Amino acid sequence: MNLTLRRSAERGHADHGWLDSRHTFSFADYHDPAHMGFRMLRVINQDTVAPAGGFPTHPHRDMEIFSYVLGGALQHQDSMGNGRTLRPGEIQLMSAGTGVTHSEFNPSRTEPLHFLQIWIVPAKRGLTPSYTEWKPTDARGRAQDVVVISPDGRDGSAVIHQDTIVRRLSLPAGGSTSHTNVAGRGTWVQLVAGSLQVGDQVLAPGDGVSTEDAGSFAITAKAASEALLFDLGPFPAR
Repeated sequence: MNLTLRRSAERGHADHGWLDSRHTFSFADYHDPAHMGFRMLRVINQDTVAPAGGFPTHPHRDMEIFSYVLGGALQHQDSMGNGRTLRPGEIQLMSAGTGVTHSEFNPSRTEPLHFLQIWIVPAKRGLTPSYTEWKPTDARGRAQDVVVISPDGRDGSAVIHQDTIVRRLSLPAGGSTSHTNVAGRGTWVQLVAGSLQVGDQVLAPGDGVSTEDAGSFAITAKAASEALLFDLGPFPAR
């Protein structure tokens, strides 16, 4: 099985003062024809927002957008009437559909906000906008391998309008899990913290690894690790 590594240091970088952002794929002023996305996975931005900084109200459409809070707090408001403050380990998923506006701010005056912002192309255009969340309950928060996003909301996961399943891996040192990439699908693993061995590749924080080859591989934590695994179906014509 061929596993393609995307090193953290090779990502795009933007420093706006209030925002420090690392781009796995082409985004805004960072353009790399070799890294435009992976299947329907279009954006993985690792963002650090300064105290009291944030993204003012702005529009989106025809995109599934989710934020995974890693540190600090994320204050979200949108045109659907949702107002939330999310904490580390929590996920919000907004289906922009026919169009929404939203803002994201760091409500703290002293602590930075650290989160992943991820965009996935939906299966269809023109969907009715919607919003769902995943929050780790006591049992789910302790799980080493848990579904956090799925098209059918299984196990209390947030709901996405695409043939995509996202698993959060939270492995202690020496802990392991596995994944089977079914023929016709693709897998991306994004490491947030720690050190993971994915098949024959060793990942450091910010690294990603992908495959479109059918087969199974082991995922083993060389140190306590946190990662997201994306199981992505075929990219249909829309």
